[in-house]
Amino acid sequence: MNAMQTGIRKTLVIAATLISIGAVTGCHKKASGIDPNALGPAPAPPAAAPTATITADPLSIDLGQSVILNWRTQNASTVTIDGIGDVNTNGTQTVAPSTSTNFHLTAKGDGGTTEANVRVTVRVPVAPTAPPPADNDMGSEAAFHENVQDVFFDYDSYDLRPDATTASSKAAAYLTAHPAIRVVIGGYCDDRGSAEYNLALGENRANAARTALVNAGVPASRLRVISYGKEKQFCTEENESCWQQNRRAQFSLDK
Repeated sequence: MNAMQTGIRKTLVIAATLISIGAVTGCHKKASGIDPNALGPAPAPPAAAPTATITADPLSIDLGQSVILNWRTQNASTVTIDGIGDVNTNGTQTVAPSTSTNFHLTAKGDGGTTEANVRVTVRVPVAPTAPPPADNDMGSEAAFHENVQDVFFDYDSYDLRPDATTASSKAAAYLTAHPAIRVVIGGYCDDRGSAEYNLALGENRANAARTALVNAGVPASRLRVISYGKEKQFCTEENESCWQQNRRAQFSLDK
């Protein structure tokens, strides 16, 4: 083999080697990034679990007396109370159990189910007791209305405002000093909403005022609740000032 043939052969070997290296290098392409659109929409966050509370006022009663149940829930679509059935997600109801009862509430929503309980003890008298001496000091009707003033509520609410809490404390002090007085508490609403809804809201407002007096020391047996809903309006103009007058719990002598 002469020198020229050897040189040609070396040139061909080098060329083949470069082609092989180029082919291998060309196979390793840079990987492309992940397209966020290919992943689809992000999953929705899980629904919040419902919460629930239920209370009874008072927790212990004598046979024949009544109790106010008060319940509050959040993130619930359906609420039931054993022995009562389906109820609003928030509300109050007067009950008169004949025996000690555990009121069991179940709240269900998209986030699951939760439960709450309150037990009411019913005392059955063993023997009659002599009533205490009657105190017939009724005071004047003018003094009653001066000291036992109506309480007012915000729109679509039966929560006592600070001014209503102050008025209830003053009313309780007067009623405690005049134990012969019995009171009827009327719940009122403005004319917006259905008659059925406002009857329930009126009862809730009257019960809220009653609970405030009981908590301040007035015996529950001296207080009676009635709801007028939107049927008896104190003012008939269509403005906030007038509607506010109609959103109240009114105290009257129960004669």
